Amino acid sequence: MLKYSKIIGLVLLSSLFGMCSKKSESKPEIDTMLEGTTTILVDETLKPIIEDQVQIFQSRYDAKITIVAKSETEVIQSLVKDSSRIAILSRTLTSEELKFFDKKKITPKVRLFAKDAIALISNKNNKDTLIALQDVIDFIQKKSQSKIKGLVFDNPNSSTYRYFKELIGNESLSNEGIFSFNTNEEVIKYVSQNNGSIGVVGINYIFEPSPSMQQYVDKITVLEVKNEKGTNYFSPTQNNIAEGAYPLARDLYIINCQGYSGLGMGLTSFITSDVGQRIILKSGLVPATFPPRKILVRKQINNDKK
Repeated sequence: MLKYSKIIGLVLLSSLFGMCSKKSESKPEIDTMLEGTTTILVDETLKPIIEDQVQIFQSRYDAKITIVAKSETEVIQSLVKDSSRIAILSRTLTSEELKFFDKKKITPKVRLFAKDAIALISNKNNKDTLIALQDVIDFIQKKSQSKIKGLVFDNPNSSTYRYFKELIGNESLSNEGIFSFNTNEEVIKYVSQNNGSIGVVGINYIFEPSPSMQQYVDKITVLEVKNEKGTNYFSPTQNNIAEGAYPLARDLYIINCQGYSGLGMGLTSFITSDVGQRIILKSGLVPATFPPRKILVRKQINNDKK
């Protein structure tokens, strides 16, 4: 009887080890649509608005989302290298980038959630608040004498740099008067302290500056821009961006490559919901879908004043 008991015990023990081994081999799911932890990659020019969205999302649900802000090129590289499966960009994926996910049998879910703009900024001491986009292009291509002393980008791998590169036919931005730092905040600081240079930044850094950046934002001017073929100058207001009048507007996307119903899907649903779109509207950007306004019509007016 003791011999049989030992055999049964060994069988149960081996079964238990087998179950534990299988469980350890399977990849644990660390997030659902509304709970858990995850990391999202964010184009550095879009960081302020995403910080607002994540803060409200986390206050409502048991979720912890880490924001990693990088240049556009670095975001794409990290997305492909599996360091994260959720990205916020000002463009969709290219056909070559989509091939990578096709091989992994993952179909990226891409959602338009807002429109923002690239702002051209100058020092407050510069009395000229107007600039023609063609003048900027001519300066980049060294085609004519220009009153622009320098054009300052955040990063040669950024979405703003890529935007202007595409404007001139994907030529190299090799003018000696063009230079870059690392972040939008560094560009704003530099322009606030140097007259004559034009800074290129994401507009959200102007609309919603951090407390530490407010002193620098107060020393710059957001320039009104004239399109290459237009005659009127437009500032990057919500109305001008929405109507397509401002020439440097762009679409913003959430790209979810998780392949399952995780926080990527939950955050996407939140940002594109009525609440998320109102956050975008309040920030000064243009939501993809304008939140509805309820108008209450009363048949009679009660005069409470006595």
